[in-house]
Amino acid sequence: MATALSEEELDNEDYYSLLNVRREASSEELKAAYRRLCMLYHPDKHRDPELKSQAERLFNLVHQAYEVLSDPQTRAIYDIYGKRGLEMEGWEVVERRRTPAEIREEFERLQREREERRLQQRTNPKGTISVGVDATDLFDRYDEEYEDVSGSGFPQIEINKMHISQSIEAPLTATDTAILSGSLSTQNGNGGGSVNFALRRVTSAKGWGELEFGAGDLQGPLFGLKLFRNLTPRCFVTTNCALQFSSRGIRPGLTTVLARNLDKNTVGYLQWRWGIQSAMNTSIVRDTKTSHFTVALQLGIPHSFALISYQHKFQDDDQTRVKGSLKLNRASQTYFFPIHLTDQLLPSAVFYATVGPLVVYFAMHRLIIKPYLRAQREKELEKQRESAATDVLQKKQEAESAVRLMQESVRRIIEAEESRMGLIIVNAWYGKFVNDKSRKSEKVKVIDVTVPLQCLVKDSKLILTEASKAGLPGFYDPCVGEEKNLKVLYQFRGVLHQVMVLDSEALRIPKQSHRIDTDG
Repeated sequence: MATALSEEELDNEDYYSLLNVRREASSEELKAAYRRLCMLYHPDKHRDPELKSQAERLFNLVHQAYEVLSDPQTRAIYDIYGKRGLEMEGWEVVERRRTPAEIREEFERLQREREERRLQQRTNPKGTISVGVDATDLFDRYDEEYEDVSGSGFPQIEINKMHISQSIEAPLTATDTAILSGSLSTQNGNGGGSVNFALRRVTSAKGWGELEFGAGDLQGPLFGLKLFRNLTPRCFVTTNCALQFSSRGIRPGLTTVLARNLDKNTVGYLQWRWGIQSAMNTSIVRDTKTSHFTVALQLGIPHSFALISYQHKFQDDDQTRVKGSLKLNRASQTYFFPIHLTDQLLPSAVFYATVGPLVVYFAMHRLIIKPYLRAQREKELEKQRESAATDVLQKKQEAESAVRLMQESVRRIIEAEESRMGLIIVNAWYGKFVNDKSRKSEKVKVIDVTVPLQCLVKDSKLILTEASKAGLPGFYDPCVGEEKNLKVLYQFRGVLHQVMVLDSEALRIPKQSHRIDTDG
């Protein structure tokens, strides 16, 4: 009776590596590899109950791999998305004569359907907290006038403004989303808040519409309608209509924006605004990881202006004011602390707002951030090893079982190779080798794979494909998450050869370049 394979066992196997074939292997190559492994693992060849059970499991694993790779449709799915793609519900109704591109589209459709079933459990909270700090007293003081005032020896640093906003998105259906948001602002003792509710509907892959209701203590009720539409892959338009109710009556407003992506980091905008402050505006915005550049021209009532603005991540320029800032991001929450240093362009303020942050950043990066990230990587690697410990133990037992099943076949292969002065694997090791003297403290982690490699020898040749060796029969990963190599000492025509290759590097032996020079 065949032993059923668990989902975890199937998920941990690389089918190409298991059969030792190229990803471009033909059906004939797959069939030849499959037949060879079937002869090796066929349960009827083993009388010992334990070996027979181990052979059944390995035989079924090889059969599962061949079933997936020999079928063009399942192979295309596996090549694009791996074993998780095969687990997606709905493939049974897909036409079998589909191209990889059509299969990709079908997979994305099935994935969207699966996501729809999870919509009710998902929200997307976002928040921003901004605290303005007035530190002008550090650089612009009248010490002479206040020498006798108690506490005048210390500069006064004050919080002069604060803004808090929060929003939550709740998907209702695959196309409808409810958005609840609120904000609270205060500056120099005066402030107010507002709350907004919006319903957004995705009308197509190119556009959506949003209906908004809002109210606040500084302004009356607000009703708005916002529309978005992609005109081309690089061009879009948005229109926002609003009715603001106040003690002065109803104030209508309309804003239309046409935008085009000029390159990966640059967007051009044309904006027309009608209402209390009507204007026409054109701008070009370039945003990269290190800078933000804006050129804008506006003609309007009551304000018309031309603007050129450049921002670097280490400083924030606003006309003649010099500012510093601290910005922290955690998940979808943003904490922003702009620090107002001076109203005039003083050399000391410029230094502390430019050179100071650079020095602090590089010092923190070298002394705190890099060691912290290194420790985090080591911790993650240790967690990965711990979580994989059970799987590694299972793979080790499977590899040992496979080696026991190979013994008879290997004996016959060695006899045949010795009779023709062919290829004999003397020793083979797989895992982490430490050759660098500076890494002597690191532990060598290798396993003996002499028998599994000899079992793969055919007609005095050994060919390993460009894939991880951990999936080969009789192999397992002895050092999860670490760099691995395969080292082989072999004999061909009575002469010793040696080679070492990277884990995912292809290997063909014998080769003249592997020959060990014994003359020296």
